[in-house]
Amino acid sequence: MIVFDVVNRDGQTQSVEVPEGINLSLMEVLKASEYPVLATCGGMALCATCQVEVVKGIEKLRSPSDSELDMLDQLPKLTPITRLACQIKIGEELEGAVFLLKQEI
Repeated sequence: MIVFDVVNRDGQTQSVEVPEGINLSLMEVLKASEYPVLATCGGMALCATCQVEVVKGIEKLRSPSDSELDMLDQLPKLTPITRLACQIKIGEELEGAVFLLKQEI
């Protein structure tokens, strides 16, 4: 199992466990875990409604793609640790990571 933490907009932290080898994005796992993630574009990196801050573990993630960087550049409050959850694939590099939900609904 891969275990990482999610901090919701109220500051509460919850651990999320997902099986290794699943072919899902962080956005899909968050939605399936009933976190309030809009993801209006369906994971195409076109809307930024699934943005998160990678509070811990960003150094283990793959670099953002050009399409993700283009969308991130349009955000009014971009930080060096802001990423789109739809572009983060579930894998062992997420073990121990901490994600902060950012997009308001």
